[in-house]
Amino acid sequence: MPFSLITGATYGTGITAIKLTALGRPQLLLQLSEVIMRARNYMTEIVGGEGNVLSHHLKHEDLEAKFAKIQDKESLRKFLKQVTYDKQGVLHLFPWSGIIDDNQELSTTFRVPDLKSGRMIRLITQLSTKEEEMFKNMIRRVNTIVKAAQDMDVRIMVDAEQTYFQPAITRITLEFMRKYNKEKAIVFNTYQCYLRNALSEVTTDLEQAKRQNFFFGAKLVRGAYLEQERARAAAMGYPDPTNPDFDATTDMYHGTLTECLKRIKAFKEKGEDKKIAIMVASHNEDTVRFAIEKMKEFGIEPSDKVICFGQLLAMCDYITFPLGQSGYSAYKYIPYGPVNEVLPYLSRRAHENKGVLKKIKKEKRLLFKEIVRRLATGQIWYTPKGSYVPV
Repeated sequence: MPFSLITGATYGTGITAIKLTALGRPQLLLQLSEVIMRARNYMTEIVGGEGNVLSHHLKHEDLEAKFAKIQDKESLRKFLKQVTYDKQGVLHLFPWSGIIDDNQELSTTFRVPDLKSGRMIRLITQLSTKEEEMFKNMIRRVNTIVKAAQDMDVRIMVDAEQTYFQPAITRITLEFMRKYNKEKAIVFNTYQCYLRNALSEVTTDLEQAKRQNFFFGAKLVRGAYLEQERARAAAMGYPDPTNPDFDATTDMYHGTLTECLKRIKAFKEKGEDKKIAIMVASHNEDTVRFAIEKMKEFGIEPSDKVICFGQLLAMCDYITFPLGQSGYSAYKYIPYGPVNEVLPYLSRRAHENKGVLKKIKKEKRLLFKEIVRRLATGQIWYTPKGSYVPV
């Protein structure tokens, strides 16, 4: 949705969503995602364990000691110079900040010392000059959008996509968080809780935000590519990345949300308010109730302006409106664009929320009950009053 329709209309609380695959060549995101996964495997190879690079807490001097047998000392020196680290250890093997600041080329960046051969090796296939420029153009587009959002006081939510694109999308989004989320959460990443690694990914990204001192924004969703992910995993012979059933996804969603709320509480107790902002994007009544109960349990008020709720326009109004009238920040997500381009998105949402569509009888029953109540009380044009203040 254009910023001009959002800015100023919602007291500086407007939100818009973008897809990175619409801003550049998806194949480049796929290649970058493969690099990230290879980097994780590389860390496992040299230090053991599993997970993202920063989760190893490897000291810079310990990393350097691993490469004593590397022959190309000059290339090794350049590699070690580009490693990002803090007092707790290595954060990144590669200069991601340089990539989004448009002063690094992918082909020359992703080279690591190979312990077996003693030489430097590439983690990415050689890109042509045209492909390098295409990637830079994508980053420039994202930067233009985020800068405009910052200037207009609008928040940007980067949509989640398929798992084979997501590592790159998350990494780019986090770097834009680091760049722009210095005073408040402007850039949000999206996490799909039907994935088995959702909690670990969110926990790692929360840790990076804490260690690099930027505001963290996240939208939590159940996910939109379930059948596609399972079919691809079966066809290509790798483990299914999704949770086995709906209950497991719900547990993952609730566990991930709880982890975020715990950290929000910890920041609040230290007087560092609003370091984390979360959108609970769910049409599930139980999940919304869970979020409200956990907010109360952790002493997080609607007025703290760190938790908001979101549902699609024309879906689950009986959830959205009471939330708003009770003082919670509630959003209606409105797909915007030509009908032929928006329909595929809406069809995925309808499929994703087919359980919600089955409950349409409940919404009709509630509407009928309200109509009867208004006729009985003479309040045909009754407007509910609540303490809603957008956050």
